[in-house]
Amino acid sequence: MAKMLSTPTRKLVAASALAMVAAAGTLGAGFVNTQPAQAQQVGTEVGNPPMTGFADLVESVSPAVVSVQVSVEAPMQQIQGGPNFQFEFPDLPEDHPLRRFFDQFEEPFNAPNDRPNRPREFMQAMGSGFIISPDGYIVTNNHVVQDATEVSVLLEDDTELAADVVGTDPRTDLALLKIHEERDDLPFVEFATDEARVGDWVVAVGNPFGLGGTVTAGIVSARGRDINASYYDDFLQIDAAVNRGNSGGPSFNTEGKVVGVNTAIFSPSGGNVGIAFAIPAQLAQSVISQLQENGFVTRGFLGVSLQDLNEDLADALGLANTNGALVTEPIEGAPAADAGIESGDVIVSVDGEGVENARELSRVISQRSPESDVVLGVIRGGEELDITVTLDRLEEEEAAPETPAEEEQADPEATNSYIGVAVAPNPDGEGVVIEDVDPQGPAAARGVMPGDVIEQANGGAISQPEDLVAALDAAREEGKSAISLRISRDGVARFVGIPLEAEEQE
Repeated sequence: MAKMLSTPTRKLVAASALAMVAAAGTLGAGFVNTQPAQAQQVGTEVGNPPMTGFADLVESVSPAVVSVQVSVEAPMQQIQGGPNFQFEFPDLPEDHPLRRFFDQFEEPFNAPNDRPNRPREFMQAMGSGFIISPDGYIVTNNHVVQDATEVSVLLEDDTELAADVVGTDPRTDLALLKIHEERDDLPFVEFATDEARVGDWVVAVGNPFGLGGTVTAGIVSARGRDINASYYDDFLQIDAAVNRGNSGGPSFNTEGKVVGVNTAIFSPSGGNVGIAFAIPAQLAQSVISQLQENGFVTRGFLGVSLQDLNEDLADALGLANTNGALVTEPIEGAPAADAGIESGDVIVSVDGEGVENARELSRVISQRSPESDVVLGVIRGGEELDITVTLDRLEEEEAAPETPAEEEQADPEATNSYIGVAVAPNPDGEGVVIEDVDPQGPAAARGVMPGDVIEQANGGAISQPEDLVAALDAAREEGKSAISLRISRDGVARFVGIPLEAEEQE
């Protein structure tokens, strides 16, 4: 049974299901610096007001939109009927006249999937893409061509051209193709240089359900969407109708420039419900340029574990708002630690540009080149610092430690502080161990559990229960309504902001 590759290999769960789609992104200078006389740059003289319709725009850009067709080797369990498939044969006596008939089929039907002489089977899959240069570079989604054994593209005039995969970037779900044939006359489109705004018109062109060139229109509904596809999510949300098969296709603005590469849709039913997600042009431009030049993408590496701020932490750290990324632990020997970044620092800007949270900081750093210098704006103990860091190359995906889930606790016999915990010296090292947690107290409400180790309180290291009490008193004297605790659980450190309850009366 054929499989439509427009359904991404990584499934984005929202409500009950997600279907994959397509959009477009922005291409950097260098792809189309020169225009041969025989090349046709499309989409540069359109921009009619929406009330006149989109016919001129569509006529101009459609020749550069292609259907991407791939062959993928099918797992044998899919061909046979499933991983647990077994054909049941009748249990016949040895001398039964039909025994020989069934014997000749039993072994082939139930043979292992890895049998050497079994012929390979292939599935055909389809997606969308768009040409970005007259010699045949084509942008699509990584999930469209992932694991493909053969790739071809079908032009608007039904010309079919074989193509190679130049490079892929699974983290952003982008891929770059190049046709085999020597050409310099292919119609092509450019990425937009201006960021799309909420409310802008967009026109999506693609290959939904393998139907071929299909056009839908809508607006940009939102920007900066995080759909938990990767740590670099920064999607445009659009309401143009997109479905399976649109994956990798472009979304155009009214000037005929690509503003996004459609990649996913939110869909409880598996069909279009008017919420689609597209990789914005600026991000696509950076990735595609690297794929064309190197065949792979390199990203800057800072070397820190990060977490977001909340109001309790912001208050405990004396911050005016929750903007920034809190450093839980710099990696020893990594660029941040070498430059002097410390646990408890709040990174609020990169090269003077503010960052709102840990995800945005990671995305900004990932777009910088290895060995480049960045100036981090840091708040430490209420003091603003500028720290220059020379980035390394990201070799593996940084995984932020998960915040341990809150668990129900038994009533403690006693607590020794007004945040609702009882602590004791840590026999295994620094800090104090939490022995009991008041289930009605503020610490329990923030997920603190018995066995957690408090390593810092109010910005200072602690080693005895008295140190925690002193830190709590100091936070109160400073006028704080919350205290920051650096807590370690199973070797993973995080900061927790705990509201300070009223001091107990004797």
